[in-house]
Amino acid sequence: MLETIDLTKSLSKEEYVRDLVRYQLQLQELAYQLYVRKRPLVIIYEGWDAGGKGGNIKRVTERLDPRGYEVYPIAAPQGEDKTHHYLWRFWRRLQAPDEKQILIFDRSWYGRVLVERLEGFCTEEEWKRAYREINEFERQLVDFGTILAKFWIQIGQDEQLRRFEERQEIPYKAWKLTDEDWRNRGKWDLYEEAINDMLLKTSTLTASWTIVEGNCKWYARVKALKTLVNLVSKELDYVPADPMDRGKGKKAATGEDEDKKAKEDKAAKKKGQGKKEKG
Repeated sequence: MLETIDLTKSLSKEEYVRDLVRYQLQLQELAYQLYVRKRPLVIIYEGWDAGGKGGNIKRVTERLDPRGYEVYPIAAPQGEDKTHHYLWRFWRRLQAPDEKQILIFDRSWYGRVLVERLEGFCTEEEWKRAYREINEFERQLVDFGTILAKFWIQIGQDEQLRRFEERQEIPYKAWKLTDEDWRNRGKWDLYEEAINDMLLKTSTLTASWTIVEGNCKWYARVKALKTLVNLVSKELDYVPADPMDRGKGKKAATGEDEDKKAKEDKAAKKKGQGKKEKG
């Protein structure tokens, strides 16, 4: 499946800026509708190391009301989380839509069928059973009324290597690169097999995957935002205004018309009052 993805897709800077603003503002409007209607939106990000998940999440949340969303960076389970079933730590992070309408998981329960499968942190029986457990878990979320979006960000091996080397050279990015990242890169084919299994077995009618072509970060960010806008619009049966249409002279013309009408109404009212006083 992954080998068929076209990683040459890209955007120009002009297209990126235009579409980024458009979909961010539309998502902002939809986020308010989620708040009004008390509907939760759960967003899952998975992808290769250095795939651009963090930058993507930053653009999704950039114009949202911070009171309405929460981002959960997921690492290896620690403390109490280790003593329970692997889904428990995700159940306990779900919040009522009265508190947070949008929950974003940077990595998720899919670690069970990816890193835990390949690193031997669970038995073969356990990770094979996890496909059914995850599908049932997501079905329960959707049946409750949750809008669920799942993104896999796909990049090529050469692009990953370029980003790794870039991180090594840039001091403020160096902390992101670990020995584990290099070790995982050496298992690319094994991970690719596990990812294909995951996408095939957990992309359901109620919770389908969106594969994001990620070699161009600009394209990946816009595609994720556009997907979210379309998904939430469909689920809420609500179409947000297109801010780009309003900006093409329509808003200015409408504003001028309103000012002109207000002045005419004020003049007419003043004229009417004058006639009344004469009478």
